[in-house]
Amino acid sequence: MSFKGYDKKTFIADAARDFASRSISKRDFLRKMGMAGVGFSAFNLGLLGNTRPFRGTGLIGDAAYAQDAEMTAWLKDVSKPFKGTKIRYTSEATPPTVVLDKLKGEFTEATGIEVEIEIVPLEQVLAKATQDVQGELGTYDLYYLDQSWVATFAQDTIDPVQYYKDKPDLAMPGFDFEDFSKPLVDGLAVYEGKWAGIPFDIPIFCTMYRKDILEKHGIKPPTTVADFTAAVKMITEAEKGNGMYGTGLQAKSGHYSLNCDWTQMVWNEGGSIFTKDGKFSGNDEAGVRGLETYLEWLKNAPPESTNSTWDGQWQMGASGQAAIINSWDEFFPGWDAADSKVQGLWEISRPIQGPNGLRPAADAGFGEIPNWGHQGGSVLGLSKYSKNIDAAWLFMQWACSKDIMVRCTLGGGFAPMRVSSFADPRVKAKEVVGPGTTRHLPVVLDTINKDMASEPDMPLWAGFSNNEIPVELGKLITGQAYDGSAKACMDQIASLIDAKVKESGLL
Repeated sequence: MSFKGYDKKTFIADAARDFASRSISKRDFLRKMGMAGVGFSAFNLGLLGNTRPFRGTGLIGDAAYAQDAEMTAWLKDVSKPFKGTKIRYTSEATPPTVVLDKLKGEFTEATGIEVEIEIVPLEQVLAKATQDVQGELGTYDLYYLDQSWVATFAQDTIDPVQYYKDKPDLAMPGFDFEDFSKPLVDGLAVYEGKWAGIPFDIPIFCTMYRKDILEKHGIKPPTTVADFTAAVKMITEAEKGNGMYGTGLQAKSGHYSLNCDWTQMVWNEGGSIFTKDGKFSGNDEAGVRGLETYLEWLKNAPPESTNSTWDGQWQMGASGQAAIINSWDEFFPGWDAADSKVQGLWEISRPIQGPNGLRPAADAGFGEIPNWGHQGGSVLGLSKYSKNIDAAWLFMQWACSKDIMVRCTLGGGFAPMRVSSFADPRVKAKEVVGPGTTRHLPVVLDTINKDMASEPDMPLWAGFSNNEIPVELGKLITGQAYDGSAKACMDQIASLIDAKVKESGLL
């Protein structure tokens, strides 16, 4: 469906503006978005009303790298008709966007094209993009698109692969679309056979551990859920008196971060959130086992875990409170920052695996993909309503080029979208302990290619994963309800969710 449905788009934009001004609650905003058919993907749900986590922890670097001379020469030549043009891009503060904002002056110097990057909270990104496409205004030339918005915006963006073919005079030499990781293209960028944008950001779960603590206690790095559980119990028993626990969790009651932890536990046990018939399945045998294991982990985590989101979980690793964490790869570079108390002590591996294999995606519901590595990503889209499409297209190619993706990676420490970036000599040279480290990226690439999991792709999921699931889980883990019974908690969640799914007409 295109964004020509004026009333629907007014509803979305008004709701987003109301939430941004705090005129409505997050719960009400997500309910309205579900009614309008707009969802939010894994990582970005928790960013509503907040900023990207871990800023100010040494993740974004200030290293200077020389601009590619051949690219600069090409830009100077091809951009002559567009000199003096101004293009605008709106995004939340993703690592690549923050670094790109630092580098954009190089593009302007080479082309004479001014670039304004407007960095705002996620709900404002949605409101601005919705208003823009609703009226076909062309106020913004490029859009940041959460992966779960792609279906909604696909009719309003230009397929970059096709445009590259249609505009050979503007096609950047050696751009190489085949260089983008196929799982990212399939999982983030493509809708109904068309590229709605180019993959731009991909936080993903990995397992990270303090090598000094594991060596001290003769523990091998965990590769399975059983190994992980045994290790955290042993470490807590041995180190609790020193202020260290086996693990640290993002288990804040009622927060999306708790949902992220929980979904991974369900997948780890061979379960899924929904079955292919659309029924909630977190209360089946696999789902209950996963939650029971999580409760065991919680006993071996700092007490503040039940009031912590990802920021708190990162801090547990930074302060020496936790020894093993299964969570976002974006944690890792900050632990190696210049002022870090744990610099060089953390290592990373592919996410732990459960004992029963994975439930096939064909047996899950609503596009859910069970796997070992929970992910959340985004794409960069080119607006078909832009008044300066060709100038914006030059910037988009530059921003997503091999050279700039490498330099964004070096400046931000995040996982790049291009396969070649992982092997670039500049990136490989930073695979050492220290600020701007990339030593975690080989593991991240393996995780993307082999372990990438995705939550259900349904508008109602935004509400479920911020309200029903973490609220009821919070009651369980804080002892407010369910008398410690994982099964009772999951049965209640199933009752709440199945009723709403049925009411929506999805069953």
